[in-house]
Amino acid sequence: MKKMQTGKTRIGNFLRKGIAALLLIAMTAALAACSGTNGGESTQGTNAPTEAQTEPSTAAETAEESGTQEDGQTDETGTAGAEQETAAQAGTSSNILVIYFSVPETDGVDTVAGSSRVAVDGEVLGNNQYVAQIIARETGGDLFRIETVQEYPGSHEPLLEFAHNEMEENARPELSSQLGDISGYDIIFLGYPIWNADLPMPLYTFLEENDLGGKTIVPFTVHGGSGFAGTIQTVAELQPDAAVLENDGLSISRNDAADAESEVVSWVESLEILP
Repeated sequence: MKKMQTGKTRIGNFLRKGIAALLLIAMTAALAACSGTNGGESTQGTNAPTEAQTEPSTAAETAEESGTQEDGQTDETGTAGAEQETAAQAGTSSNILVIYFSVPETDGVDTVAGSSRVAVDGEVLGNNQYVAQIIARETGGDLFRIETVQEYPGSHEPLLEFAHNEMEENARPELSSQLGDISGYDIIFLGYPIWNADLPMPLYTFLEENDLGGKTIVPFTVHGGSGFAGTIQTVAELQPDAAVLENDGLSISRNDAADAESEVVSWVESLEILP
C-alpha cells in the first residue's frame, strides 16, 4: 500500500517542476539569441551581401585611383615609369638624363692614382661612372649606362691595345643596352673616357644609332691628360640637330677623380641651363 503524500511533499514537487520549466524556457531563449549573432555582432539577414559580394568600383573610379586610363596609357597625374618616379622623388624635374660609358679596370692598378676606377664605400666604380652618379644625384636626373655585348679587358695595357685595334678597324661594337624613348628629356649629360685621343668606339655606335636631336648635350670626361681631345666637336658632328655645349663641359684628370666630388658639384651648380 502506497504512502499518502503529505501537503509539504506535493508543494515541493510542484516547485521543482516549475523551476525546471523556467530553466528550459531560459535555455531556449538563449539558444535563439545565439543563432541571431556572429561573434557578438548582429547579422543583417540572410539576403545581405557579404564583403566579397559588395558592388565593385566602376572602371572610371579604378582608373582615377591608379592614375591610369583604361587603354593602359598613363594620364597626366600618373607616372610613365620608374625613371620618372625616381626624378620626381628627388624633388626635381625628370627632363634630365645622364648617359655614360665607363670601363673600370679590374686588376693591375690601384684605385687611387692613374687608374680608371674609384672605390666608393667599398664599391669599385669606373671613373666616369662615379662622376655620372654625382651628376645624377645633384640634378635629380636619371642614369643610363652604355654597355657592349663584348667584354673589354680589365687590365690597363691590354685595354689600351684592344681600344687601339678597335679604332684602327673603325669598329662599331654592338651595344647590349638600348636607350628607348627619350622624348621626355631635354638635357642630356654625356660622359665617356678618352681612348687614343678620341671617343671610345662604342660611343660612335651609340651616337650613330640614337637621335638626340632637339636635346641639349652636356659632355663630361675623365681623361689621362688629353682633356676632351676634340671629342666635343665629334659629338656635335654626329648629332647635328642637338645643341652641344662646347665650352661648358667638365673634364677631370683620372689622377683627381677620386677627390673630384666637390668639383663636380660646383660645376653642376654653375650650369645656367639647369632649372
